[in-house]
Amino acid sequence: MAISAANCCFSVLTSSVKFRCYSSSQRHLLTSHRAIGSLASNPINDKRRPSKRGSSASINKKQVAFQNKSPGKSKDERFYSYGDRKGTGKAQSMAYKSFGMQRKDKKEFQLDLQEHKAEPGNFQESAFLNAVVKVYCTHTAPDYSLPWQKQRQYTSTGSAFMIGNGKLLTNAHCVEYDTQVKVKRRGDDRKYVAKVLARGVDCDIALLSVENEEFWEGSEPLQFGHLPRLQDAVTVVGYPLGGDTISVTKGVVSRIEVTSYAHGSSDLLGIQIDAAINPGNSGGPAFNDLGECIGVAFQVYRSEEAENIGYVIPTTVVSHFLNDYERNGKYTGFPCLGVLLQKLENPALRACLKVQSNEGVLVRRVEPTSDANNVLKEGDVIVSFDDVHVGCEGTVPFRSNERIAFRYLISQKFAGDVAELGIIRAGSFMKVKVVLNPRVHLVPYHVDGGQPSYIIIGGLVFTPLSEPLIDEECEDSIGLKLLAKARYSLAKFKGEQIVILSQVLANEVNIGYEDMSNQQVLKFNGTPIKNIHHLAHLVDSCKDRYLVFEFEDNFFAVMEREAASASSSYVLGDYGIPSERSPDLLEPYVDSPSDERVAEQDPLGDSPVSNLEIGFEGLLWT
Repeated sequence: MAISAANCCFSVLTSSVKFRCYSSSQRHLLTSHRAIGSLASNPINDKRRPSKRGSSASINKKQVAFQNKSPGKSKDERFYSYGDRKGTGKAQSMAYKSFGMQRKDKKEFQLDLQEHKAEPGNFQESAFLNAVVKVYCTHTAPDYSLPWQKQRQYTSTGSAFMIGNGKLLTNAHCVEYDTQVKVKRRGDDRKYVAKVLARGVDCDIALLSVENEEFWEGSEPLQFGHLPRLQDAVTVVGYPLGGDTISVTKGVVSRIEVTSYAHGSSDLLGIQIDAAINPGNSGGPAFNDLGECIGVAFQVYRSEEAENIGYVIPTTVVSHFLNDYERNGKYTGFPCLGVLLQKLENPALRACLKVQSNEGVLVRRVEPTSDANNVLKEGDVIVSFDDVHVGCEGTVPFRSNERIAFRYLISQKFAGDVAELGIIRAGSFMKVKVVLNPRVHLVPYHVDGGQPSYIIIGGLVFTPLSEPLIDEECEDSIGLKLLAKARYSLAKFKGEQIVILSQVLANEVNIGYEDMSNQQVLKFNGTPIKNIHHLAHLVDSCKDRYLVFEFEDNFFAVMEREAASASSSYVLGDYGIPSERSPDLLEPYVDSPSDERVAEQDPLGDSPVSNLEIGFEGLLWT
């Protein structure tokens, strides 16, 4: 139902891939749809990969999850985040495992290589295994099709680990839509209530705390190690499916590169390993031979043509997450440059652009919401990033004799940081500065606050389009036009949303419109709609006799204003709905200056991304 991360953002794979996240009851295949640049955080000499979801005791065959379809991709290849789930319900959940890092200083989390080292091959007796705990999470996901209510709750199990200062680390998908989180230590029969302090959806990491001091008695936090080398031994620890006690699997590091994170639809550094990662392993630590934590297990790759491919979030990404939280008191996310780039491998293309050396990438598009939109132009060639030369394939030097995707450099930055770009414009070299910020998604992959916005007007239910809504409704009912906009359109300004008529609650005031569903509303009484809050404001301030909603293909829905208002109480009563709008729409509407740039969308959704950009390896978002 959703396009895989690898398919949409950076066309590195020629066949469809999906990351699977496992949670305590194998919810579903969490497939990322699109991701624009942000990677890990550490020197240019480190790199890794990911894997998702936790595991639980019993898995129902009916809970094996649905698969998000990707156009033009093989249905046999999937990246999965694993979580072992119990219970029923429609909500999509995942449980992941976590590992820890020690905080050496109040401002930054550092890697400590001196303590808690273990003898190679002696993991069973190692004390640091006691820092790995089992996570029990109760999830209550929103019902995006019926946004005034939630879905039936379900439970899942995953893994986590202690990082000191009363905190634990796990995967974000392990505690997604949490209503209760509990943790249990190895060898203990008591569960302790945990609180989610921060959740990094894009990097699939969550920070937990346990206030009960008894939980921490005799515990020692894990220590972080450096980025491993290829063929280094790796041990994955957690509480996967198949038993209640701790599990240890071993393998080697197979690959380190920028990869797609299924849960967050982002591209960050990841470590690929061949050690077994099963439902319930999500959030658990991966160790080197010295007993140092080198990453967090979070997702696996499934294909008929491949096996034993698991992914670990490297400590560089974890450090970025923790430092971000420490700096800002909350998690702000990985930044991006906000440009679509084309490789310059062809000599004639470089000559035409007056690029003398074998380097640089061509700027093809710039996101309107990014700061780069004020600095870069289409046709510019980026040849350096903070004085690091960018190759014609969009890669930069990495460690001794390796290269890595250019986006890795961007992921080392924090939101609000400034980067200096060396560019060639019309044959002239110059340097420009760009402020890096997290990407603004026109159609979000995750809804902040947990509950979607909605407003009911005369039985017409309006809500913003989101990827969770698309997953619930299925692609067929959403329609190709909305899917195209969701996948390929860019936000023109911060706060822009695609507002759709989700369904019509039948009432005499809306006779003739009962069969309408999942259609984008473009205008209200002739005014282009910017977002759901703007629509609510326009309706509230309307004094006209009629409420006129204009949809695509010049379709109109008209109701008398007074009749629509009078019908509200009847509609709410008939359908058992507590309120005609979500709580956030009760707040006063503030028209931001950037909203003035909104332009009427063209009938095709103003999609700036072509089919070529989906499956061609010469193009990449960053």
